[in-house]
Amino acid sequence: MLNALSPLDGRYSNKTEALRPFFSEEALIRARVEVEIRWFMALAAEPRIRELPQLKKAQEAALFYIIENFDSKQAEAVKKLEQRTNHDVKAVEYYLKEKMKKIKGLKPHLEFIHFGLTSEDVNNLSYGVLIHEALNHVIMPGMRSLLVGLTSFSRKWEKVQMLSMTHGQPATPTTVGKEFAVFRDAIEGQLKQLKAFSMQGKFGGAVGTYAAHLAAYPDFPWKKFGHKFVKSLGLIPLENTTQINPHDDIAQLSHQMVRINTVMIDLSQDMWLYISRGVFSQKLVAGEIGSSTMPHKVNPIDFENAEGNLGIANALFNHFAVKLPVSRMQRDLTDSTVQRSIGSAFGYHLIAQKSLAKGLSKISIDKKVLQKELDDHPEVLAEAIQMVLRKHGVPNAYEMLKELTRGEKITKESIQAFVAKLDLPKSEKERLSKMCK
Repeated sequence: MLNALSPLDGRYSNKTEALRPFFSEEALIRARVEVEIRWFMALAAEPRIRELPQLKKAQEAALFYIIENFDSKQAEAVKKLEQRTNHDVKAVEYYLKEKMKKIKGLKPHLEFIHFGLTSEDVNNLSYGVLIHEALNHVIMPGMRSLLVGLTSFSRKWEKVQMLSMTHGQPATPTTVGKEFAVFRDAIEGQLKQLKAFSMQGKFGGAVGTYAAHLAAYPDFPWKKFGHKFVKSLGLIPLENTTQINPHDDIAQLSHQMVRINTVMIDLSQDMWLYISRGVFSQKLVAGEIGSSTMPHKVNPIDFENAEGNLGIANALFNHFAVKLPVSRMQRDLTDSTVQRSIGSAFGYHLIAQKSLAKGLSKISIDKKVLQKELDDHPEVLAEAIQMVLRKHGVPNAYEMLKELTRGEKITKESIQAFVAKLDLPKSEKERLSKMCK
């Protein structure tokens, strides 16, 4: 797609296609169609709404057929109606009336399509259903796959020692496996919260009071009935609203995605630095070029790509979180145009998710580099030696090691010589000496 305005549908279209069934214009129209039909069916199933008879099996089957066979051609038909109405949800209503009047026995009851609803009732429920499906079918499975990789690394390299860097300076050794476990635990914790998350559903007409419903059926328990309908779509019914969903749900989801993305950014940057140090090397890909002028280069492009796209995703998610819950009086339309970019935020996240996974699949550790870094910085053993001295009550243990090591070039020999002079039991000196080899 060389003429695509966005890289989501251009350069990276193959990486984002899994989200199109949930965030494309066609997907939104299809979801609106389903919400409208299911509401019509819920009304027909209620005996107290006598003007709309209970549906026959053949009629139900015909309605489900409309949902199940909705495709690009049907979406185009709705868009054609929208050119006349200049209103997307009203176009869906007119489309359904055309479809349903052909179903035997439904023509007299077409006015129960979109009965008592406002466009926001349809839209917010549609977005809620689509977001749940995108999370369950694309986003969370991808993150779980990433977790599997991190868990594998944490176990495979749990005993491989590595020089730590705190404040960018050599520090107490860690293990490669433990460092991967840190990221695994962070992502796992966020995914548990994401799994527990549910979108909300606003229902109740123009300003959330069921006023139009009560005008038609004043003695009917509309709020209870509406809540039941919202729950049937897998959403949490809101008790009190204006004309729109207050979007606390999308704000919460956005913040959760920002936290997940931030962990992924941290991982991407650390991997970049480890590769720069030579701790990790990258598998060579035949025919791949790292630099247009420097043939030797094997750049950490997957981690750079992930970091960049996660930044864009977070910019969008942060905007959703602070903008969408704000609406003038009972509603303004700014939320409508902003929500249309929800798919873009998830798209940039998905590109990063795949790039990060690809980058991790190409790494291997260089044990020679790991050992050389440890050998070059024996001063990092100062913490361990100090703790043994403290254990045996040696006064000023910290100050002794500070004088020996701070800002000084230390060798294994000088550390060994220091240990040999310590007033410690022989067994402890032997243990420290072995540790310092």
